[in-house]
Amino acid sequence: MKEFKLPSLEELLKKGVHFGHKTNKRHPKMSPFIFTKRNGISVIDLEKTVVYLKKALDFTTKIAEKDGKILFIGSKKQAKEIVKKAADSSAMPYIIGRWLGGTFTNFNNIVRLTQKLEKLEKDKEEGNWEKYTKKEQVTFTKQIAKLEDTVGGIRTMKQLPAAVFVVDIKKEKTAVLEANKMKVPVIAMTDTNVNPEMVQYPIPANDDAIKSIEVITNLIAEAINNSKK
Repeated sequence: MKEFKLPSLEELLKKGVHFGHKTNKRHPKMSPFIFTKRNGISVIDLEKTVVYLKKALDFTTKIAEKDGKILFIGSKKQAKEIVKKAADSSAMPYIIGRWLGGTFTNFNNIVRLTQKLEKLEKDKEEGNWEKYTKKEQVTFTKQIAKLEDTVGGIRTMKQLPAAVFVVDIKKEKTAVLEANKMKVPVIAMTDTNVNPEMVQYPIPANDDAIKSIEVITNLIAEAINNSKK
């Protein structure tokens, strides 16, 4: 396993990791992670970001060393491609579409949906659609697109993951609640407008800026890949 190099404060600063939300949107539980305020904006304490980032990466490494799966979650526009790319690069499952209620709490249903997606794709590939009308084939194509969006990234996930990594816990509130209910540990970027106590491994960071999302998400993927070497 390679020695893991944490980013410097300057590197995080350049990526805009320190920019929080407006002070009037600050969640009181995030106060210990806020360094100051500037022009009505909360500024995250990057020294604490590094400390908590290390804890999150150490935990990620432990999971990956045991071949555990970490589900990457990020459906906001600026996070989707970053999350998918990082998950693919580390051979991990991901959800970048709408979170289906019950994904964790009623996981058997989700497995059935992934099986349906695989059957539709197999039938198309083997030419079994030819016996159907054009209209029916269009319906199947729409079904594939919808299933690909919701469960395409978790088709290989046959059981609950060992942990989840979440970009925005406010947007992915249902996913976080379900993970907590099913005792699946949550690693997440926590901006100044959220409650970090919802997360077992919070990483105080700007969850809106592309470069900030990219640096943190890629570090999680890097930790996974490093643990396999």
